[in-house]
Amino acid sequence: MVKLIIATIKPFKLEEVREALTEAGVRGMMVTEIKGFGSQSGHTEIYRGAEYAVNFVPKVKIEIVVAASMADQIVETITKTAQTGKIGDGKIFVLDVSQAVRVRTGETNEDAI
Repeated sequence: MVKLIIATIKPFKLEEVREALTEAGVRGMMVTEIKGFGSQSGHTEIYRGAEYAVNFVPKVKIEIVVAASMADQIVETITKTAQTGKIGDGKIFVLDVSQAVRVRTGETNEDAI
């Protein structure tokens, strides 16, 4: 069984999380710069003297596919490393992957990751 872990974190935590995941045995990940909002619901800023609402906050989305046996450890690693204790630290979702294929070799599922 293979799991997809999707984590949204604060951008300045990316390198620290990447290093911790590499140490935990993660061999690859996809990273996307995103914007979103949750509990913090955006904020206001002043630009050239005018106040305006920033409804979306910059985040980084990390996607990792791992063997199901590693999923809990990876979630714990991300949680401990990305946590600042302030609102907006992010979310982690774990999904089942029905199939994984390595394009180069045709390997499937756990062999593909």
